[in-house]
Amino acid sequence: MSKTDVEAIYGKVKFVDHFEDYKVKVVDHFADLHVKVVNNFADSPGKWKIVDHFEDFKIKKVDNFEDFKIKFVDHFEGPQ
Repeated sequence: MSKTDVEAIYGKVKFVDHFEDYKVKVVDHFADLHVKVVNNFADSPGKWKIVDHFEDFKIKKVDNFEDFKIKFVDHFEGPQ
């Protein structure tokens, strides 16, 4: 995925096991997107609100063959 593609992935996110929109690998280094989990205002790249219903994107965590890599952070979220 290009940098501009991962910039568009923010908002309400649901983690699923099947029928995902994207497959992601959670890493500690060299992530494509730094993700900050928020409760409100998931309105910019890298800010995700985790929900069970009415999601914008469905994400599946995988160990291999990911679409892109993410790192969970407390500050400085966004594409890398």
